[in-house]
Amino acid sequence: MTKAKETFATLCNMLDSRGWHYEKKEDELLIKSGVKGDDFPIDFIMTVDPQSEIVTFLSLLPFKADEAKRIDMAVAVCVANYGLKDGSFDYKVEDGSIIFRLTSSYRGSTLSEDLFEYMLMVSATTVDEYNDKFFMISKGAMSIQQFIESE
Repeated sequence: MTKAKETFATLCNMLDSRGWHYEKKEDELLIKSGVKGDDFPIDFIMTVDPQSEIVTFLSLLPFKADEAKRIDMAVAVCVANYGLKDGSFDYKVEDGSIIFRLTSSYRGSTLSEDLFEYMLMVSATTVDEYNDKFFMISKGAMSIQQFIESE
């Protein structure tokens, strides 16, 4: 637990030193915040898990795929994930929800403020790049073929 608390403190220091506004739940080792995206707000949580020794960034997209488009969305998420360098979209076909996830392990190491900034910026940029495309697919405004061609 000591290493987890140190890691959480480093995460908070990174946010504080950059003037970031966030909600902190120290007892849960959890941060809630968000950024303004081009199309949708990007709300996220970052957690430090003392059991698995992993820091996780999670951002739930603010919409669900319409039932008629859920198979298309599954294909789109697979196509998007294939090209990602870091992180991935998790898709729940049962309800059409999408979460972006990026993790980093601190087992046997110390994570820096620079790494946390990287996690935050790469995640926000990735979510911002795809959330509007996924939304258009979910509403039938973009076909899966158009999405594949754009990738």
